[in-house]
Amino acid sequence: MKMGEAEEGFKSGFVAIVGRPNTGKSTLVNNLMHSKVAIVSDKPQTTRHAIRAVLNIPGAQMILMDTPGYHKPHHLLGEQLNSVVEKALREVDAIVFIVDVESGVGTGDQFLAEMMTEIDTPIVLCPNKIDAAPPAQRMEEIAEAGRLGDFEAIIPVSGKSGENLDKLMEELSKLMPEGPRYYPEGMETDQPEQVIVAELIREKILGLTRDEVPHSVAVEIESMAQRKKTDLVDIEAFVFVERESQKGIVIGKHGANLKQVGTLARTELEALLGTRIFLSLRVKVRKNWRKDAAFLQRLGLED
Repeated sequence: MKMGEAEEGFKSGFVAIVGRPNTGKSTLVNNLMHSKVAIVSDKPQTTRHAIRAVLNIPGAQMILMDTPGYHKPHHLLGEQLNSVVEKALREVDAIVFIVDVESGVGTGDQFLAEMMTEIDTPIVLCPNKIDAAPPAQRMEEIAEAGRLGDFEAIIPVSGKSGENLDKLMEELSKLMPEGPRYYPEGMETDQPEQVIVAELIREKILGLTRDEVPHSVAVEIESMAQRKKTDLVDIEAFVFVERESQKGIVIGKHGANLKQVGTLARTELEALLGTRIFLSLRVKVRKNWRKDAAFLQRLGLED
């Protein structure tokens, strides 16, 4: 079947993966894809874009939209991340609502559930991290999550171990309308290459920095080009933080942290892009960039 061409009985559609921060949305999407399409960390609000992952299964194509964690915003960036979620909810054929049973159902889950009552789209509730919670707590939290709303189905899962993800895919397949193949069969994500590169660099920074830094970090690719007559790709990237003290943390003593970020990112990028990489990283201070609408637009984070 050609891209964009409808075939009788073929199903396709868009699925929003939503939840409060740190509920395991990106890990679940990566496991469904059997491939890393979204960065992950243990820091809340890691995801900043609505990442589209193209899942091809026999007779169907589902575009999974991994969204930022819905939260109470404290700056313009937070407001715009919430807008990404709200926009995604209005544009999909089904919603997967992720609730973390390890940390328990909270007011953030309740707020998001109430917001979704206004949306006429089938919602599959997925109590996540069932592998991490003790049995009694798991059952209690699954029951509590089930009281959040009227759901098409409730499927407890582990995005990390993959438990019950086959059942989730079966349920989502039922909810997809008949339609065309929107993306080529071998395509895993529609993210531009430079966005993927910037996000992988940011992931490595999140893994190496303390709590005061992660939310204040942004990465912008200045240039990315093949070096003439070689298989080497030169990548220049700026790492932005909001304060001088954060710059020192990202760089580390004698540049150790930044060097480690570069090594980790380069190794993963070479495997991803299938070519050798020369990665140049520079750290800059841009005060209050999370409140700067023009800068957010430059980073592709505008509403």
